[in-house]
Amino acid sequence: MSLDSKDVEKIAHLARLAIDKADISGYAKNLSNILDLVEQMGQVDTDAVSPMAHPLDEVQRLREDVVTEQDQRDHFQEHAPKTENGLYLVPRVIE
Repeated sequence: MSLDSKDVEKIAHLARLAIDKADISGYAKNLSNILDLVEQMGQVDTDAVSPMAHPLDEVQRLREDVVTEQDQRDHFQEHAPKTENGLYLVPRVIE
């Protein structure tokens, strides 16, 4: 697909971009090359390719889910102005 200077000006206007007149031909060439590449990629047969979640064939290492700290909720709530059933009570801010 080939873009001309009018196409680039229209795209720049829609995107609210200011482009110098001298640069328009360069943008037209670069955008045309990108669209040609996308068109080539669209023609590739991908029926035999299974979808992947990640391009690398690796597994994420996970740490064991182990408790490393002791429960200090009661200690922390001793300093709170108001608590109820293990929850902090705060003033209502939205009515």
